[in-house]
Amino acid sequence: MIFGKHINKYYWKYVLLILAGLIALVAVDYAQTLIPEMYRMVIDGVDKGEVAVDGSLLVFDMQFVWERICVPMFFIIIFIVFGRFLWRICLFGSGIRVERDLRKEMFAHCELLSAEFYSREKVGNLMSLFTNDLETVQDCFGSGIMMTFDALFLGGLSLYKMFCMDWVMTLFSLIPMALMVAVSFVVGKYMTLKWEARQQAFSDLSDFAQESFSGIAVIKAFVKEFKELLAFRRLNKRNEDANVVYTRISTLLNVFVTLFVESVICIILGYGSYLVYVGTFTGGQLMEFIGYFNSIIWPVMAITELIEMHSRGKASLKRVSDLLDSESDVTDRDSAEVLQKLDGAIEFRHVTFRYPGADYDALSDVSFVIDSGENVGIIGKTGSGKTTVADLILRCYNVEDGTLFVDGKDVNDVTIKSLRNFCAYVPQDNFLFSDTIANNISFAVDEATEEDVENAAKLSDIDGNISNFAHRYQTMMGERGVTVSGGQKQRISIARALMKDASVLILDDSVSAVDTDTEKNILNNLRTARKGKTTVIIAHRISTVRGLDKIVLLDNGKVVDVGSHDELMSRCPDYRNMVALQALEEEGL
Repeated sequence: MIFGKHINKYYWKYVLLILAGLIALVAVDYAQTLIPEMYRMVIDGVDKGEVAVDGSLLVFDMQFVWERICVPMFFIIIFIVFGRFLWRICLFGSGIRVERDLRKEMFAHCELLSAEFYSREKVGNLMSLFTNDLETVQDCFGSGIMMTFDALFLGGLSLYKMFCMDWVMTLFSLIPMALMVAVSFVVGKYMTLKWEARQQAFSDLSDFAQESFSGIAVIKAFVKEFKELLAFRRLNKRNEDANVVYTRISTLLNVFVTLFVESVICIILGYGSYLVYVGTFTGGQLMEFIGYFNSIIWPVMAITELIEMHSRGKASLKRVSDLLDSESDVTDRDSAEVLQKLDGAIEFRHVTFRYPGADYDALSDVSFVIDSGENVGIIGKTGSGKTTVADLILRCYNVEDGTLFVDGKDVNDVTIKSLRNFCAYVPQDNFLFSDTIANNISFAVDEATEEDVENAAKLSDIDGNISNFAHRYQTMMGERGVTVSGGQKQRISIARALMKDASVLILDDSVSAVDTDTEKNILNNLRTARKGKTTVIIAHRISTVRGLDKIVLLDNGKVVDVGSHDELMSRCPDYRNMVALQALEEEGL
């Protein structure tokens, strides 16, 4: 059994199921202690021809065997089989339910964590928490309860009957058992550390494999398969070594258990035979005593297994708890209000921002205004802070009070969910799910018709490409959209954003992979379809933003100038240089 603030509540949640399982377990344990008495009666009956039952001697004949041995044994066996089925369903079932609930709680918590958390944590490590660690916790919950109470009740009842028969031989039997438990406790602490190392090695291996599969195109393009294989071998060897060390300790513990158990059997046979020789015990009583001892072998071994299991469960629960204890640094304040509507006015007022752990500011004293319904372009060199602007509008990171406003309200005074409900976003990486094209486009809308999906696809100029696919909108996408081209991914992502028909649409370098004619079609469609709504287009190409109402030119995290294309051409040397350089590139000079 393991305890912790994130798992204790489940003992109460499934208390009725656990109690039903424990009642069945205790009943089965009691039935098991009746069997050694029958061994005694059979052996004494064969030896003496009569059996002592409840203070009287009964003749050991066929009727006695049938009524006192065969029939009771049959019902005991049926009862044990049914009882074992019941407690397994109840106790192991509760463990599986806890695993399900914890996984759901972990996933829900992960959805609340900020972008900063995912910049630190790797996918492989998180997946190992949802698989290996949760499986270990589940095992400790269901099996742990069973082993704990089985050891206490069956072991306690068997010891009581052994003491009643001969307390001296019982004490002799317990000395090696006590040594075994002591050794198990000492080894258990060391096993906890080794299990943590084993889980971390598996996480590193999983993360490397996941990253390699995601980047397999890059690996093949640079012919680095052998290099990646060598790196994988190192991690795989480290994972093997961690498993071997843990298995070695676990095996050593099992060897000690076997040694101690066999030594106790030697004591019982030696001393018990002496008692039979002097007439203190009969042969049947010695067999009965051995039967009780066999009943406590499992509880004692369960204690050692519990120590090992607790070591694994404690380490895995700690890793799970670390995730559940992780707090998002981007949260609503208590006084935040829910936005009922958003016209789309956005103002940056002397915004200075630095990503967590970064050495320099991504934005420095940035100020500009986007009026409601405007089409605004944000351009600049790579690393100038364009994507940071989008991150802050969407509240992916915190900003200081009084620096960023939507419809005249400080973004810190409105709830994050309500703000994002009025925004649509096309990120740089154009992430697509492993689902149909239709489901990818309609992702932001709970109930979307086929006509709505096609209209959004037409606005993003992707409908013609989709019509050429064999299954059209029901075509399954590969992982992260690898089955379509970069330009098609961008346009499907734009269609997904347009489906939402949000007050604010942010396109982060979302037409860079399409040709100029397609880009022109998309921009014209946006201008028509989103008339009166705010659209922010982040781009590198001047052609993408030159026809917009306003252009914000950024450089090294600072605003160089803000104005229309003609205004910037007339007064901003940096903008003119950018236009000239891109014109030269287009001419191939």
